[in-house]
Amino acid sequence: MESLKQRILAEASVLSSDVLRIDALLNHQVDPALTMEMGHEFAKRFAEEKITKVITVESSGIPAAFATAYVLGVPLVFARRKKTLIADPDAYVERVPSFTKGMVTDIMVSKQFLSEEDRVLFIDDIIANGDAARGLIKIIQRSGAQLAGFGIVVEKSFQAGGRTIREQGIRVEPLVRISSLENGEITFE
Repeated sequence: MESLKQRILAEASVLSSDVLRIDALLNHQVDPALTMEMGHEFAKRFAEEKITKVITVESSGIPAAFATAYVLGVPLVFARRKKTLIADPDAYVERVPSFTKGMVTDIMVSKQFLSEEDRVLFIDDIIANGDAARGLIKIIQRSGAQLAGFGIVVEKSFQAGGRTIREQGIRVEPLVRISSLENGEITFE
């Protein structure tokens, strides 16, 4: 997605050789037009997969996942990171570390929103080490739902996350792949 690459070059900042800040596009501020363009692109790539639900992890994955679900005409489900007073006590739960947050959290999906009749598309904003992604994939597998694929807005291909998901036999579709953040420069594949 060339428009996404150009926006990343113009608005993202490299914090270290491992960390890219994309707050202006995905993680703090959201550009609705660009986000809908992403949703259309993911929907096009997975059009033949008979998706019944789109799933993501709270919170940065929600805009791209929402746009994709909207275009596909299916519900969006997101794994919560915090247990609330009204949270379903009968939920799928997985403990996952967060690379960017530097902490371990539980992610949870209510059993009422994910079943073996579902064919889900997992959409997320960025993948580094893939810990949260692997946790949500475990939840999907435990539910009996079929995972049609994994769409990522930004894959940092120099980190293991995308590769480890592909090694599980899961189709991974990044909109852009970044091969390096060395010397403060963003290098795309």
